[in-house]
Amino acid sequence: MTPNLISVALFSNELSLGGAEQHILTLLRGLDRSCFRLQLICAPELAAQINEMVPADVTLIPLELRRATQLSAATRLGHVLKSRRVDILHSHLFYASLFASPIGKLCGVPVVVETPHVREAWRRGWKACYAIDRVVGRFVDHYIAVSSANAEYLIREKRIPASKVTVIHNGCNVCRFHPAHSVPVSLKTSLGIGHHDPVLVVVARLEVQKGHEVLFEALKIVRQDYPRLHLVCVGEGSIRDQLQARVLALGLKDWVHFVGFQSAVADWLALGDVIVLPSLWEGLPIVALEALAAAKPLIATSVDGTPEIVIHEETGLTIPPGDVVQLANAIRELISDPEIRSRLGHRGRDLVLKHFTEEAQVRKTQELYHRAYERARRTAAPSGRFDSLEDGNCETAASQV
Repeated sequence: MTPNLISVALFSNELSLGGAEQHILTLLRGLDRSCFRLQLICAPELAAQINEMVPADVTLIPLELRRATQLSAATRLGHVLKSRRVDILHSHLFYASLFASPIGKLCGVPVVVETPHVREAWRRGWKACYAIDRVVGRFVDHYIAVSSANAEYLIREKRIPASKVTVIHNGCNVCRFHPAHSVPVSLKTSLGIGHHDPVLVVVARLEVQKGHEVLFEALKIVRQDYPRLHLVCVGEGSIRDQLQARVLALGLKDWVHFVGFQSAVADWLALGDVIVLPSLWEGLPIVALEALAAAKPLIATSVDGTPEIVIHEETGLTIPPGDVVQLANAIRELISDPEIRSRLGHRGRDLVLKHFTEEAQVRKTQELYHRAYERARRTAAPSGRFDSLEDGNCETAASQV
């Protein structure tokens, strides 16, 4: 191990690739190798799925820690953090931080960071009072909120100290998602979609949060006026069988296409005349940034951080979550008017280029890492473990942040 690099471990205990994991991959690709040594600790299922997406110089450590009873996994995580002399432990989503953050502090990790990513609207009963979040928060030095709405949620609802919360917006690869990206000819034909048939695309995990059933109901209404309208669902998840049953019950089997997880998201966005994101809650949805970067017209629900990027009638159309009729009306409006689709799409790309690039996300995260680590060094006891930056180039870089 190179002693003059800050050792950063990113941790996720999710089982499949979603927005939080895309965020992690962005950091793993972009963080400065002259300052950081990187490792990703994640569930074996996720590790298998993203193995080829992880840069070759990142150490990928499969480890499942999803229950408090998994004592051997907790012990192994502690061993990894100590043996790899991790300086910064960065967990993604609260369920990961719940396990990793206390272990990190108990193992002497100087800086513990959590990115919650979303507002957890699913919580009910005692879980909705966030008491456990505040207990775990004692082990967390810094929170990264992916939107201003996400920061407000952490401070007002979870009652996390504002001094611990920093807003760093999600970013998008504006080269990969580009208006000039062409649709592979095989996509439409493989699904039985006619060359001139209008297509809606939703890129989202098949989970309750993403609101697919609302979209299916709206599709049934809109097809009264546009009987050749298709919907392509890109993504995988735990309620696939439930959603397919709902499609069958609505008589939409021939018009709704489930294509599962797809790594070439840009191809599928290019396929759509309109991109729809009917989520019931969010953080700052990366797929919305990708659609805007591709200059695609976007309809999204006005939840959490989404209106910070999907500005109604400026970069897209927003509707209330769960509102079938308004969603149907918005789909009709965009399907019927190519000029509006073009105007919204290009204004959306301009917004992403100015404020939501991957480079900005990575740069701001690096700055937070440097500030946090330098602060920990200054406040540590003389016997503390802080040899990562001794006489290294990053010390100079950090002092300039």
